[in-house]
Amino acid sequence: MEHQVTLPSKPRVVSEEGLQGVYEIDSLYPGYGHTLGNSLRRIILSSLPGASITSVKIEDVSHEFATVEGMRETVMEVLLNLKRVHFALHGDEAQTVRLSVKGPKEVTAADFSLPSQVTIANGTQHILSMTGKGSFELEATIERGLGYVPREVLTKEKVDIGTIALDATFTPIRRVNYEVENMRVGDRTDFNRLRILIETNGTIGPREALESSIEIMIHQLKSVIGFQESEEETSSSSNGMMMDDSGVIDGSKDAGKTKVEDLVLGARIITALTDAGIKTVAGLSRKSAGALKELDGIGDKAVTEIEEALSTLGVTLKGE
Repeated sequence: MEHQVTLPSKPRVVSEEGLQGVYEIDSLYPGYGHTLGNSLRRIILSSLPGASITSVKIEDVSHEFATVEGMRETVMEVLLNLKRVHFALHGDEAQTVRLSVKGPKEVTAADFSLPSQVTIANGTQHILSMTGKGSFELEATIERGLGYVPREVLTKEKVDIGTIALDATFTPIRRVNYEVENMRVGDRTDFNRLRILIETNGTIGPREALESSIEIMIHQLKSVIGFQESEEETSSSSNGMMMDDSGVIDGSKDAGKTKVEDLVLGARIITALTDAGIKTVAGLSRKSAGALKELDGIGDKAVTEIEEALSTLGVTLKGE
């Protein structure tokens, strides 16, 4: 009796309100609800890039324990408020944002002077209060990264005098939880339904967070499909000619180490080979034409192209 494999559904939107979204994936094989839910939760929390302040320069302030005349908060309190500002950095290069105010004034994140590559999701976040007629000048560096990085790691080299390094929380995720319940699929009632709740800081949407985490998981798993091909040459003959037990001749000791992606082949052929775990000429030469035709995306025409590409290196496919 042939076993029919049931595949899960695509994610379904249960609700999306503001920064929070709830999504469901149905028809997961028994036990796969927790397997998938826990994996996605860890990826969402650790692997989605975001932006954060990593260092600050404040005029006439050399350390975080100072005070500023005419300012209600201490410098330490201002730094804590700055960490609550949710920046979005559009690009990989670090950017500088500036804050220049004169009192009296209630200062919020919306008062920052921003370059075109930086936006702020929560402009109403309180920064400081100027109670007198003094002024306050601040320069902050915004960088892109993953997860949480302590300032000791960020400042591997000695920082300039007057620069205050900060711990950076790059993740754009505030909260992510999941739950699993049983559901009916055909005659069985033990299949899983995964429900996942995601809350972001506003720099990305919860749906985008879920889609990105799924793509990251697929990309990581694809890279480990198949086994590494041995690149060792099994035997050699005179005049520098290399030959293995299948009759493959290699006129160069380094030909077997050539990557498949470096051969003159079509993109679809290269993708089909790499998806099958064939990454080098050495691995490819151990396959017969018949074995290659069993791969998805490889037909007679593709085999001919492969044989022609290998011939330029003095290599042939394994005999049938």
